[in-house]
Amino acid sequence: MDPAPTPAVPPVEPEVVEAPLSAHETDLIRASVSVVEPLAAEMTVYFYAILFARYPEVRPMFPPGMDAQRGRLLRALLRIVDLVDDPENLVRFCGHLGRDHRKFGTLAAHFPAVGECLLASLARYAGPAWTADIAAAWTKAYGVVADVMISAAEQDEAVRPAVWPATVVHRAPRGNGIAEITVRPHMPYEYAAGQYVSVETPWCPKQWRYYSPANAPREDGTVTLHVRAVAGGSVSNALVHRSAVGDVLQLGPPMGDMVLDAAVFRDLLCVAGGTGLAPIRALVEEVARRGGHHRVDLFLGARTGAELYGVDDMLRMAQRHHWLTIRGAVSHEYIAGIRGSLPEVLAEYGPWYQHDVYLSGPAPMVVSASEMLTRNGTSPERIHHDPFETPVLSMS
Repeated sequence: MDPAPTPAVPPVEPEVVEAPLSAHETDLIRASVSVVEPLAAEMTVYFYAILFARYPEVRPMFPPGMDAQRGRLLRALLRIVDLVDDPENLVRFCGHLGRDHRKFGTLAAHFPAVGECLLASLARYAGPAWTADIAAAWTKAYGVVADVMISAAEQDEAVRPAVWPATVVHRAPRGNGIAEITVRPHMPYEYAAGQYVSVETPWCPKQWRYYSPANAPREDGTVTLHVRAVAGGSVSNALVHRSAVGDVLQLGPPMGDMVLDAAVFRDLLCVAGGTGLAPIRALVEEVARRGGHHRVDLFLGARTGAELYGVDDMLRMAQRHHWLTIRGAVSHEYIAGIRGSLPEVLAEYGPWYQHDVYLSGPAPMVVSASEMLTRNGTSPERIHHDPFETPVLSMS
């Protein structure tokens, strides 16, 4: 029996701000970023140093080790600068940030402190290039970002919690350092197949890492994650090697737009490398739950046959569903079957320009596959994947 649907509650998007900055202000911001970018790593260290020195009350909100956090700040800052002349997507991105930051305990009162220290850091590292006009443009831009994030957080607070405690109810090793971990949230957790969630463990407080559920929403509310232990990954190693039935994890809000409702075409191309199979598997389950109205071509890729994870499970699904076709490919081993990288194999089996495409896996694979598909006629708007700094697309 197919599980009953659990509708995901769409977040309320803040009202779009039309042209918050003039073209001149946008140019000033981008010019200043080009000056500080070579020193960006040093600048983020300085930013957090003065933030914690001037406002020590915010330090407990952050993990003891700050390396990953500094990288996130830098990526978010560069993304905001990227979108500074694109109001609709700027508001969308900052709305996501505002909702997600609730899990850290971020309050509206924290934003002026962050803005003050951010501008001080930019001024220090821009040196003589920092002018009164640039300072005014950054102040205005930060005000827009802060307003959107605060508004999104306040609206989100009215409809759902900031975090969801979830008890581990099942775990199983899947080989090659991968564990399948199923949790039962203590409160209803509404998400859409293909989205991703952030996870905090009791062994690494304040350290959140992103993973994609490997299942469509279930009647019993459980969520299954596929986690690969990676070198230096404190959260992933804790989940794979330390977690046990009965442990309680924390889940952040579901995020991401790689969902079935984004599809326009009836035919879907799904491509998964490594644990990138998790959200793709969830999407296939969702197609089945909706009655199999899409035809799905699924390509799985790995370096070797032993690393070709999840094939047996997906082949069983293909036996049950006539609309699902599975192909596995390996790139670094001579074995029976398809050999080559996923982009190479996709090019051989195409064209795919009449498909919606869902890509999940290592960022180089996603980029290469996207470029190949675009060259061969697939519209970029029909290629769906997660941001590269989140869940299965990054090591954690």
